[in-house]
Amino acid sequence: MSTPDGVPPPLRTGSLRLRVSWASFGVFALAVIAFIVLVDWRFGVQSARELKDRVQARGDLVVSAARDSRDNHYLANKATGNGIRGTIVLPNGQEFTGPGQGEPVDPLRVERQLSGKRNLILVADRTETSAAQRRLRQLLALLGVGTLGAAALVQALVIRLSLRPLDRMTSLARSIAGGHRGGRLAPTKKNTDMGRTAAAFDEMLDALEGAERQARESEERVRRFLADAAHELRTPLAGVQAAAEAVVQSSPESSFEDRERLNVLMAREARRAGRLVEDLLSIARIDEGLELRWEPVDLLALARSEAERIRLLANHVQVVVAGTAVTVSGDADRLAQVLANLLGNARRYSERGGVVSVHVGQYGPWAFVEVADAGPGVPMADRQRIFDRLVRLDAARDQGSGGAGLGLAIAQGIARAHGGNLECVEPPPGQPGALFRLTLPIRPPTG
Repeated sequence: MSTPDGVPPPLRTGSLRLRVSWASFGVFALAVIAFIVLVDWRFGVQSARELKDRVQARGDLVVSAARDSRDNHYLANKATGNGIRGTIVLPNGQEFTGPGQGEPVDPLRVERQLSGKRNLILVADRTETSAAQRRLRQLLALLGVGTLGAAALVQALVIRLSLRPLDRMTSLARSIAGGHRGGRLAPTKKNTDMGRTAAAFDEMLDALEGAERQARESEERVRRFLADAAHELRTPLAGVQAAAEAVVQSSPESSFEDRERLNVLMAREARRAGRLVEDLLSIARIDEGLELRWEPVDLLALARSEAERIRLLANHVQVVVAGTAVTVSGDADRLAQVLANLLGNARRYSERGGVVSVHVGQYGPWAFVEVADAGPGVPMADRQRIFDRLVRLDAARDQGSGGAGLGLAIAQGIARAHGGNLECVEPPPGQPGALFRLTLPIRPPTG
């Protein structure tokens, strides 16, 4: 249930202990009252039945005696006694009443027919029975009050013990709010109401602490990324600044070659800084979500095109492309950027005369492109780390031959934006160097 604007209503936070106590005490009190009423009713019915049976038995005795006796005084006396008054009424209206019996306060009247057209009237006093019932009611009332009092005390103790898991849950929540992480309820039974609540509470704590840990790790990654980016930018900017100051401070007598050398240095460092800024922008676009232009892309043709570009840039390595034509749906420029990065790294780490091999193929619903070089390879411990941002395996960060450490992170981001992946895998036995595998899902061409 929620409010009209979709916001859940405030949780009613009345005391659970009081609600459970009053509810259970009310049910128990109703049960005790019902028991008292039932016992009282049953006692009254049973007492009335026994009194009536006693009167009927006295009447049967008098009826039997009247067959052999015409003495009305005798019969009246025989009918009287034990709380019963007997009266013989003759046809002419004359009455014979047994001795010693006063007028009953709460009479029970029974009439019987005797021989000789005589009537027997038996009147029993229900006062004693009523008094016994009143005493029983008082006893039941006292017992009921005592039982309810004892039940209230026992119930308070039982409910306190039963709700101890809630107190523990509250203490744990306050402890975690105070900065003590890692505590859990760890219910022994998860199929009970309290067990399910405790398990859900533990799951919530796992999620919260996991989110907190991820936030701290993300913050640390961002801080480290900014520090590394600033470090990377400082080198080319320092070069640009030094070259510019040298140009400004150069004397008119400086040779053309010296000024040209400074200009080339300044342009190279500015181009290096611009390339780093462009890589940082690419990383930001990947984090926000790349906008891809989907079209059919022939991976074999794309690999051959990038291989030809590498041959023009570096003729000291041989690039061999093999495989089968596989068409995927993707952004051709972005996929070319991935292959250019992989081939550029392979060229950078290959010695003169080395061979860079590119293999394009398909297995099941996936297309793959493998790029292998004959360089020093990537240690197994670093095959995941090299895809982190601003991570290079070069010892010196200002090494001119290396990039800023963003190329593989950008390439992997592009691959995942296409629904695939880029990873560094173990090369076949006996084959040196590194092996990178780009996998892409094969989708029907669009358009």
